[in-house]
Amino acid sequence: MPQTKIAGIGKYVPENVVTNNDLTAFIDTSDEWIQERTGIKERRYAHRTDETTTTMAVKAAEIALQRAGITAQEVDFIIFATLSPDYYFPGCGVLVQRAMKMKEIGALDIRNQCSGFVYAISVADQFIKTGMYKNILVIGSEKHSFGLDFSTRGRNISVIFGDGAGAVVLQPTEQPGILSTHLHSDGDSAEVLAMYNPGTHANHWVDTPVATFDDAPRGEMFMSHSMIDSAQNFPYMDGPAVFKKAVVKFPEVIMEALHQNNLQTSDIDLLIPHQANLRIAQFVQQKLQLSDDKVFNNIEKYGNTTAASIPIALCEAWEAGKIKEGDLVCLAAFGSGFTWGSALLRW
Repeated sequence: MPQTKIAGIGKYVPENVVTNNDLTAFIDTSDEWIQERTGIKERRYAHRTDETTTTMAVKAAEIALQRAGITAQEVDFIIFATLSPDYYFPGCGVLVQRAMKMKEIGALDIRNQCSGFVYAISVADQFIKTGMYKNILVIGSEKHSFGLDFSTRGRNISVIFGDGAGAVVLQPTEQPGILSTHLHSDGDSAEVLAMYNPGTHANHWVDTPVATFDDAPRGEMFMSHSMIDSAQNFPYMDGPAVFKKAVVKFPEVIMEALHQNNLQTSDIDLLIPHQANLRIAQFVQQKLQLSDDKVFNNIEKYGNTTAASIPIALCEAWEAGKIKEGDLVCLAAFGSGFTWGSALLRW
């Protein structure tokens, strides 16, 4: 059975740098307050009209394809992970297929938020190993800035997130590649980190109760003025609850990958965690007793780019020469759902 390798990798981040001090013009906060709680110094925001989740994805994908030595016409399948699609539907996968003038290949969109890229890698790995596809484009891309509450009311969330995209091309190999992937979920805490509206549950929030579906105001079933007025259309997060769960599940899923492959933490050459919060990454690093050179973080520059954070970090680490042939690299993520996962690979 063939194994799966990363044949090419690319990233794109918008040119617009937004520092913590820049946010103080809208939010009652400070650089010190943000850094102390998140480790973030700045983030990138996409251009309001000229850049979308898809256009950023295309730029990252073009680099990944070039480095893999293939053209867009040779891609067999697209897997696109995002929580911030261009449209409620259709998904961004088909928009990439159109923008890059690919063949009429399959396009799968994954909605696993912060864990989206790891889930996407796992799905792609199965397709490669069964021989169904030979060139799979996996993308993580996010444009958070269009949907954040830039007021003091929303500061606990709005200071964290940034925009960007990362992409990889996966191909079969006879050499060790992706050793294993591990995926988990726990929906008991689904509302702890969520964007409640718009959504199909929104009929519970209409201004005036209705007796039957026929009596319901059609425009109010999905999104209402009252939702907007009460800021129900912005993300919600119980930060302490997320932190408490993340610092348990992050190490667990990393150790699960190592144990399955008869390896130890000392065998890891580089751990690339989802860039959720520097404090979480530091806790995990301490728990696993990894030295600073064994963990790659770039959240201070880009903030949390959810599904895009791992491929951006992976690309940046590779470009900086921190990943060499034969290195054992571990990817791990935890986020809304809750969902979490890991991927262990031999570079």
